[in-house]
Amino acid sequence: MDATANDPSAPRPDYAATPDATAPPPADTPDEYGEALDAAHRHAARWLASVQERPIRPDLDVDAVLARLRRDLPEEGTDAAAVVEELADATEPGLMAMGSSRFYGFVIGGTYPAALAADWLVSAWDQNTGSRQPTPATAAVEETAARWLLEVLGLPEGSGVGFATGATSANLACLLTARDAVIRERGVDPALGLQHAPPVRFFAGDAVHTSVVLAGRMSGLGAPVTVGADDQGRIDVAGLERALHEADGPAIVALQAGDVHSGAFDDFAAAVDVAHLAGAWVHVDGAFGLWAAASPRLTHLTAGLEHADSWATDAHKTLNVPYDCGVAIVRDEAAMAAALAAHAAYLPTVESIPDPYDRVPELSRRARGVPVWAALRSLGRNGVIALVEGLADAATALAEGFRGIRGLHVTNDVVFTQVCLAAPTDEQTAALGEWLRAEGTVWASSSRWQDRTVVRFAVSNRGTDAEAVRRTVDAVARGAAAVGIGA
Repeated sequence: MDATANDPSAPRPDYAATPDATAPPPADTPDEYGEALDAAHRHAARWLASVQERPIRPDLDVDAVLARLRRDLPEEGTDAAAVVEELADATEPGLMAMGSSRFYGFVIGGTYPAALAADWLVSAWDQNTGSRQPTPATAAVEETAARWLLEVLGLPEGSGVGFATGATSANLACLLTARDAVIRERGVDPALGLQHAPPVRFFAGDAVHTSVVLAGRMSGLGAPVTVGADDQGRIDVAGLERALHEADGPAIVALQAGDVHSGAFDDFAAAVDVAHLAGAWVHVDGAFGLWAAASPRLTHLTAGLEHADSWATDAHKTLNVPYDCGVAIVRDEAAMAAALAAHAAYLPTVESIPDPYDRVPELSRRARGVPVWAALRSLGRNGVIALVEGLADAATALAEGFRGIRGLHVTNDVVFTQVCLAAPTDEQTAALGEWLRAEGTVWASSSRWQDRTVVRFAVSNRGTDAEAVRRTVDAVARGAAAVGIGA
């Protein structure tokens, strides 16, 4: 390696200098990149300019978009810029305006400008950020973002942080680490496989999210045994204690920060104590709710959460960075690396310092932490607080507005960013949800919760302000009248 590589004072070569005019041009010349990127920028800018006012629903379904795309693969290639034009023209009518401030489906955030621009750089740089040695720039940015995340969320300094595809893969990374750790505590080498280990018991509340169930299945733990929950989805701590003492052996407990319907938070202080007294590993699924820990006004919701052993969240939800970006956090970084590290003779390693691919179940990965760094850098600590509290305030305002519409009922205690709405009958509620999604001003998910049909509003977009709330309440009032609610 060049001796000046680690000397910041050494003169650097001018990588942007004009190349030798006599040299043959590469296969993909800068002009070709420029034309394709210019086309992409033009279409992206047009999309972003329209997203707040266009109907949120797609105008075309999958079959209609397929009909606009060429079905057979041509024998000859096509100019890159023309390919971008063809792609944008064919697909834009089938796009959902998920970035709209009135999109409330699936707990999906918007995108901050700095995070979006940083994500474009990530694609242009094309760094496979698995190892620190060949990708020092993106690895350094991710490590900085990881440290900031721990500070903002009030989690233990020095915890391992991995940037995964989403909360499901982040939950998986944490549960794989938990599984190996509790097996190792029983004197069994996890590398030998589960068949050589005592059964690992896996517990959760009745309202456990499907991503935790899926991660449990993929990690070999199976679906969790549920121990009860209250009417808002908070785990039954007494039920958890009984279940933990019904048998001996390694155990993992999954708690929840933010129920997907009610937004409720488990009683972490009590549940973590009960689990740890029984020798269990405690994992917290906080896909969107973990961010409540960033707000001094909302930290009562997460009290005791910091004493768990691992946590999972999404940055593409509450933090509003582009898809995809989940975050896996484990208190014991060494345990994380022991469970997830990749080993091969050709892979570069740095002694005693875990690599990015030692924290997630991926060997090849894009630098997902770079947009996280950009979002946090552009917001600062106070900006993160304002973001989180603004989302919670918007949910409260929506609930207040909905309560003023005759015939509608807010079915959950609105404590964070979720609002569930119901009409007198399931049929009317279903009709309201269908009307809203077809009309296009608002997009909210229909679901089943507490044995009734609900329309669920998940407030995750940074742009959901007082005007967005007003327009949403107005659309719901019009929808309720249109389907005969309150008549």
